[in-house]
Amino acid sequence: MVAPRRLARLLSELSPPQAATIGHLKLGDITYEVTEALTPSRLPSNSSWKWAGMDIGDGLESRGSYLLDPTDGFNAENLHFLLQKYLLGQDVFLVSQPGPYARRLALTFARLLNLEYEFVSLHRDVGETELKQGREIRNGGSLVYVDSPAVNAAKHGRLLILEGIEKAERGIMPILNNLLENREINLDDGTHIIHPHRYDLLEEHEGQFVPAHKNFRVIAIAAPVPPYPGYPLDPPFRSRFQARFIDPLGALLSLAGSSSNHDSAVFTTLRSIILATQYSSESRHALDFSSAKSALPAFPQTALLKLRVISDKFPPVSVEPSGLARVLLTIHPGLIHAQFQAWALLARQVEESRSGLELGNPSESNLGLWGYLITSIERLSETTARVSFAGPDARSIVSQIVPCGPKPFRTFPLIEDESLSVTPRFLGLLTMFLQAHAAGWDISYIPPLLSSTASTSTSTIVSVFAEILGYELETVHLYKELGGREIVMRRRVLADPTSSASSTATTTTWEPAPLIRGAWDGKLVWLEGIDVIAGTGTAGSLARFVQDREIELWENQRVVAERDEDEDKGADNLLTIAHASFRIISTASKSLPLRNWLSDEHANMFFTIPSQPMAPPEERSVLLKTNCNAGVVELLLAFAQKYRQRMGTGASFDGTIGIGSSGGSNSGVQKNRKLGTRTLIRISRRLARFPEDASSDSLRKILSHALLAEFLPTTERMLLEELLDEVGLGGSIGGEERVYHHPPSVDSVAQPPVLVFPAPSSTVPSDSPLSAANPSATSILLFDPVKDQVGAASLIPHMDHFHDNPLQTGLMRDLAVEMEVIGEHLVLLGNQGVGKNKVIDRLCQLLHRPREYIQLHRDSTVSQLMFTTTLINGALIYSDSPLLRAIRFGRVMVVDEADKAPEHVVAIFRSLAGKGELTLSDGRRVRRDSGEAKEENGDDIIVHEDFRLVLLANRPGYPFLGNHFLQVLGESFSPYAVSNPDQLSERKLLQQLAPEMDEDLLLRLVGAFADLRKGYETGKVGYPYSLRELINLVRHMRGYPNDSLGDALRNVFDFDVYKPETIEKLKEILDHHGLRVQHLGIDAAREASALKGVKDMQFTPSSKEALGHPKEGEHDDKQHVGGNRFAGGIGGRETAGIGGRGGYKRLFKGGDVKQLPEQSKREVPEEIRAKAREMARQELQRRLEELDMSAMEAKGYGQLLQATQSHMQSLFELLEHLTAKEEERVWMKRQTDGELDDSRLTEGITGESTVYKRRTMEKPEIGRPQIKPKRIRFIFDLSASMYRFQYDGRLQRSMETAVMLMETFDRLSRKDKYVWDMCGHSGDEAVIDLVKAEQPPVELKERWKVTEKMLMIPQYAFAGDNTVEAIQKGVDEVAKFDADDWFVITITDANFGRYQITPEEVSRAMKRHPKVNTALICIGEGADAPWITKSLPGAGFRVRDTGEIPMVLRSILSSMVDK
Repeated sequence: MVAPRRLARLLSELSPPQAATIGHLKLGDITYEVTEALTPSRLPSNSSWKWAGMDIGDGLESRGSYLLDPTDGFNAENLHFLLQKYLLGQDVFLVSQPGPYARRLALTFARLLNLEYEFVSLHRDVGETELKQGREIRNGGSLVYVDSPAVNAAKHGRLLILEGIEKAERGIMPILNNLLENREINLDDGTHIIHPHRYDLLEEHEGQFVPAHKNFRVIAIAAPVPPYPGYPLDPPFRSRFQARFIDPLGALLSLAGSSSNHDSAVFTTLRSIILATQYSSESRHALDFSSAKSALPAFPQTALLKLRVISDKFPPVSVEPSGLARVLLTIHPGLIHAQFQAWALLARQVEESRSGLELGNPSESNLGLWGYLITSIERLSETTARVSFAGPDARSIVSQIVPCGPKPFRTFPLIEDESLSVTPRFLGLLTMFLQAHAAGWDISYIPPLLSSTASTSTSTIVSVFAEILGYELETVHLYKELGGREIVMRRRVLADPTSSASSTATTTTWEPAPLIRGAWDGKLVWLEGIDVIAGTGTAGSLARFVQDREIELWENQRVVAERDEDEDKGADNLLTIAHASFRIISTASKSLPLRNWLSDEHANMFFTIPSQPMAPPEERSVLLKTNCNAGVVELLLAFAQKYRQRMGTGASFDGTIGIGSSGGSNSGVQKNRKLGTRTLIRISRRLARFPEDASSDSLRKILSHALLAEFLPTTERMLLEELLDEVGLGGSIGGEERVYHHPPSVDSVAQPPVLVFPAPSSTVPSDSPLSAANPSATSILLFDPVKDQVGAASLIPHMDHFHDNPLQTGLMRDLAVEMEVIGEHLVLLGNQGVGKNKVIDRLCQLLHRPREYIQLHRDSTVSQLMFTTTLINGALIYSDSPLLRAIRFGRVMVVDEADKAPEHVVAIFRSLAGKGELTLSDGRRVRRDSGEAKEENGDDIIVHEDFRLVLLANRPGYPFLGNHFLQVLGESFSPYAVSNPDQLSERKLLQQLAPEMDEDLLLRLVGAFADLRKGYETGKVGYPYSLRELINLVRHMRGYPNDSLGDALRNVFDFDVYKPETIEKLKEILDHHGLRVQHLGIDAAREASALKGVKDMQFTPSSKEALGHPKEGEHDDKQHVGGNRFAGGIGGRETAGIGGRGGYKRLFKGGDVKQLPEQSKREVPEEIRAKAREMARQELQRRLEELDMSAMEAKGYGQLLQATQSHMQSLFELLEHLTAKEEERVWMKRQTDGELDDSRLTEGITGESTVYKRRTMEKPEIGRPQIKPKRIRFIFDLSASMYRFQYDGRLQRSMETAVMLMETFDRLSRKDKYVWDMCGHSGDEAVIDLVKAEQPPVELKERWKVTEKMLMIPQYAFAGDNTVEAIQKGVDEVAKFDADDWFVITITDANFGRYQITPEEVSRAMKRHPKVNTALICIGEGADAPWITKSLPGAGFRVRDTGEIPMVLRSILSSMVDK
């Protein structure tokens, strides 16, 4: 029976049903029979890019043809190769620079051969489910497996296109290895795909075996790694493909189309420059590191296409230098963050073209591309509008038909109002937006290179663009946790409608994300925060959708730009069409440097438009609209411009975009608090509402709060004080309060009731140059409990132990004004224990404001902030979180420990505070009430007008171990630095807390703690002692008055018992204030225990043996107690050990310390003691001889060491903390084991395995190099003047600083993280080696010799100065090293005038290599040069007191490395 059945099957398979032949394709020497497709919906679209039923342009598709021209020679050659490999049954790997060409080539090939295709866009989140089978729950609760595109392609003989191989994590692509090699794969539903030949040999066709179709082929696409970012190819995966390199030049030309006689001369010239640049970038030698870094980067793949479209639609008539620069930045945005050499090379190429063109500054133009400007907009139909542009001359008038939305157009020309200033800058940017829109491209608005600039009108220009074209704006807020799939679609769990009442079943389904809904409805979708997902590869997974308007959805559904009748056959609604009016605008969060995310891939996806900050006149007009005094506005602007210029490392405040700047030297700007236009508006609104706050003292205080001046590093705070002095707001930052704030009270008689803050009384006469109104009482309306009865009944904080004091009362008044009158959200930062929570709770209590509270931590997620998830009867139920409740009911949302959560989690508060918008992961949106009825948005959560956000966090930086979350918040919050109360306020508070205690003692304690805090700020004390410690100390003294002061102080200071240098400093401060304490530290702890009768564990010898002579003892690895044989024992005699008697030195080898009784120790005879002392002296001498040091030398080095002990400890802890932070673990999601991830519960219900998360080291983002060491060079002045004028201590302080550095780096646990050296310079030599790189002094004697060398060289040096030469050589040497970052810090006492050293020479030397961070500390005569800080903003420091050299250098180094 078997044989006949086998024969029958073979006969039937000899004549299988054949697809009908529809023609023959001849490609070169190959002829291919083209057959009919069985599933037309899986064919590439046969149409080019169209909209509104019309082609764009005269045969030119503005976004490039969806299918390539097969008659083009370059395309034909590539297609011929693909056909060869297809006929051989081989899979192909296209190696191409980022861009759409390779994908379009594969689709063109599929269309020519009429091949059905499947598409997978790879990114970091792609896993086994996306490559094999997904799981769904269907009616009745049954589990159904859904084939992935790869499996569908194998089963049905389709072409599988895998794009973005370099983005997939290693270990993922090998899932397909067996399918590629043997056409076999095991599936999760129990079936097995096997090779068709193997299938034919089976005796029985059992259901578990499925043959791979003979026509199944794979085309993989990836950018080469390097030079492009990504993961390297897995060798087994790579070996299964036939490679084809796509020539970038050919791809550039193919996408742009062939040249014609209609091309303008400008286009032809720039086309030649682009092609020459590509040739130049390819001809560089791979090992020529320096030229590779400075050369002009190659243009993106779509650059020529964009240039052609813009030039055809807006013909260049007369090209201005600034206009040419603006066009080049739009087609090659990488120039924004490229080094200056790149821009110079491009300018030279333009000049050498002899075309009459000149490259200028793009910020000097306020016009659109090629000098055009928008003139009118009129609607033609529901989906189209005509936009007219005027060119540089009267004859160049251009009209373009563009897509539009259905809403009424905003009036154009624009009419100014409070929220809109119609300026030439704004109209020029809006024109560029409309030009890009007319060209058919989606838009990306690129922020400035330097973050410290005036406003770039991001929100305003996006909203105005939508309004003048009648678009409905859909905002999608992106955050780092968002996966590639979640951006497109979301899975839902629903109750099964077919289930009975007694048993509940669920089904899973998919729903489109806002991006896809916007595509279907023709909306303008705003992707806000594109930079946070660009580094993970997630943004790149949208490239096909952005460029070709196609994307794969769930269960074989697909979005396409257009479909024809053939594609509709058998589609079963699998194809949906992106609306012709649909457009995307992306903007960045500005929390990441441009170089980290602005890649070629991004440039190819969007039409990039560089932003342009406001110029001072425009910013002035905006501030004056707040009705603030004009003189105050001028003062604010003057300070803002100086601050931006200094803190922004020379950033121009005239609107410079930032071309030709270093991509490496400006990263530190992110650390400083920005002073943008939004902050100035907030300050102006407040001063307009409360003119009495416009005094010099109040204004300095307001600006200091806005910039968080109290938490700036010492050097930057010095610069800030100089800037305030320059604009007439001098004074000490963080000094004593000049006004006394009286406690507030509730006036319940007033209607409505108000909280009254009495007018403050001045304690110091004001020297304000401003005419401010006299202080008056401030009245704040109380919250009406009728608005939120539930919250008023249970959520108003109750505090019966708040002690009013002037400083915190003044702070509450400021917070109340910001929160209730101005309507701002707040962020309060401060040290631990300064009263952040108590102040805000007290304020809410006084205002009768209900408040919600959440505390963030390391494991906080975005989902947890939005809602809590529960699983009931198989269905997921989402409950509102405290945050959503606060938004709904208008409560104060207090978010504590904001700095402890991951930065991307805190980032969601930016859009919530700034625009009142938030996108929830369950599909709902948080938005402000626009007054428009929207049926489809019935589930939206409307932000209550009384909702306020208050974030609480510790101060940034060490030792609080928090994240730098401020940079992701932008200017959406009003920041306040909450400091410890001043001495007056602190004394008032303690008197209320302990009225019976001696007032003089309280005054001394307050003074001592004030000095302890100053010691922390100057680096002399390593811990920021706070009000909390002082209050706890006073409570102990009040509760236990019989305890001594020393016992009470141990509650605070016992943390530092093993830090003798800290204990000594504490004792010094306490003694200074008359708080005499006999002992602190470990001695005090032991003394206190003895006095209180608590017995130590003791060992008493059982026999009174006579003591012998002291000796070393035998060494082993065991612990010994008692006896006199082994060294390192505990409680023994005669030998070296711990806790015994009669030995000559201490030697500890671990274990519990057991002390002999003091009586036993006193019984040691005097001759034994003398012998022990002599042996100790001899041992010390021997050790010094080993070190080649005399006792005098050891003492000298010890004095140098002691002088900077506190600075050394602070610097060590910072550098050590940075290393630990780099190695900090994070949650990795989509794991197969670990803790259950509540954000993937839906996937867990369907049975997916990757629903867990684990703590592990964070993987670097795609393209980010492995962390390399930081390269640092320290340059000391060893010229003759250092010795001649050493009476002021300059040479001594330099030697102490050198010791501080050597000792600090020697103590680091991870010395490989820093490669450092130390050099000197004198009048004789520019480079004098003190410590060589990678050869640090290990032994004490080596470090001593370094200081001796520093002392001797100035004695014999001739007059002269080589400061500039030393900096030049130092920068050159450091730049050569393959490092993660580069630093050169120089100390000099050069008399610049005497040696005719100009500011330009010094600046040029320091900026010699843009990637190298430099700093110059000028002492002695050098500190007298006033141009140091002005010509070298943020990099030049004048130190007149040489005692501050160690502190300033420590501060500079801390600021540089802790970015």
